[in-house]
Parts: sequence; structure tokens; C-alpha cells
Amino acid sequence: MNQGRIWTVVKPSVGLPMFLGAVAITSLIVHFAILTHTTWFPAFFQGGQKKVAIETQTTAPAVLAMNDVTSVK
Repeated sequence: MNQGRIWTVVKPSVGLPMFLGAVAITSLIVHFAILTHTTWFPAFFQGGQKKVAIETQTTAPAVLAMNDVTSVK
């Protein structure tokens, strides 16, 4: 362990709960900030909006181009 000497200064029974508590609090603060300052995160929690299917052309582009040429005459 690279930083093993830290436990000669801080007891593991005090240091580990403090470290894990700091990580948990930081995570909650970051998630709260994202939740209150963005528009997509609340929508993500609600399941988002359903996207409407895009209608596709059933005619090939080459046929459409020929129809445009014949309609110009």
C-alpha cells in the first residue's frame, strides 16, 4: 500500500468512515446540482419523452428525381 503510513496518524476506525462519508456527500451534492441546473436530468428520471417515429419516403430517390424532371417540362 503506497499511502499505508497515513494510518499511523489517523485511526482506521475514524478515517475510513470520514472518507466514505465525504465521498457520499460529494456525490449527493453533485447529483443535486445536476438535477436543479439541467433540463435533461429530470426528464431522464421521469423516463424521458417518447420520440415520434420519423416518416420515411417509400419512393426511391432516383424515381423522385425523374418525377421532378418530368414535371418541369
